Amino acid sequence: MDIGIVGLGRMGGNMAERLRRGGHTVVGFDPHADASDVQTLAELVDRLPSPKVVWVMVPAGDPTASTIGQLRDLLGAGDVVVDGGNSNYKDDQLHAVYLAERNIQFVDCGVSGGVWGLTEGYALMCGGEADAVAKVQPAFDTLKPQGDSGFVHAGAVGAGHFAKMVHNGIEYGMMQAYAEGYELLTATDIVTDVEGCFSSWTQGTVIRSWLLDLLVRALKEDQNLSKLRGYAEDSGEGRWTVQAAVDHAVPLPVITAALFARFSSRQEDSPAMKVVAALRNQFGGHAVQSAAGETEKGADAPGADVTPPTS
Repeated sequence: MDIGIVGLGRMGGNMAERLRRGGHTVVGFDPHADASDVQTLAELVDRLPSPKVVWVMVPAGDPTASTIGQLRDLLGAGDVVVDGGNSNYKDDQLHAVYLAERNIQFVDCGVSGGVWGLTEGYALMCGGEADAVAKVQPAFDTLKPQGDSGFVHAGAVGAGHFAKMVHNGIEYGMMQAYAEGYELLTATDIVTDVEGCFSSWTQGTVIRSWLLDLLVRALKEDQNLSKLRGYAEDSGEGRWTVQAAVDHAVPLPVITAALFARFSSRQEDSPAMKVVAALRNQFGGHAVQSAAGETEKGADAPGADVTPPTS
């Protein structure tokens, strides 16, 4: 099939290459990439036969909305726009209505695979009307991994990005569990081969996964992870997962805790922990550390000027 791809960054560029290797004709556009096949979005649309399929791989939010707005003025009835970025599923529903005013179809597609997708394939979760998905299916079949799994038409518009959002939330929890296990193993003198423990778990255990394989790879490259700082960003999808849980009254204690752990990683000196330290000092006379890192003894009579409550 012929397909246009807008956005030739790390993901979009590799996806375009995988499609080309699969025999598809790809017209790529990215004003910031030398690999761009055309100079304008209008030229990309002109190069495609009808019904035209344009896959958008740009950052979520305003960049995606702006690109979809431009495509709305360039495409015609029966054409399809695919949003393969990390958009919010609620935005998908708005974009679908916006494009439908010109009889342009919309498919949202959550994409997972990262830098390995070019060779291993991408896990694809899409949402949209069946006839719109069918127009893109040849591309889906090429992009997904070999075998029966790796692609799902999850439901109506928004379902693809909702599924990808939940996928990323699960990923948060799994990564946090591995991270906490690593910290506990390194905290004891009993275990002397931490990397070996994780490596042994990659076969025959119930916690084996691709994430575990990647952790072992990272530990082989840097056994103590000394080259890294314990700082982790969060994608919008992690926050959206927790918000969706609130909206639907679904308890997500593990995923929520994993998200909050990432927030903690960005604090060099946690304000909340300052309060905890101050309170421990006040009610129990526990030692505290000064801003300079020096340990100060606890108060002899904590809370001497405060009358304890009676019960």
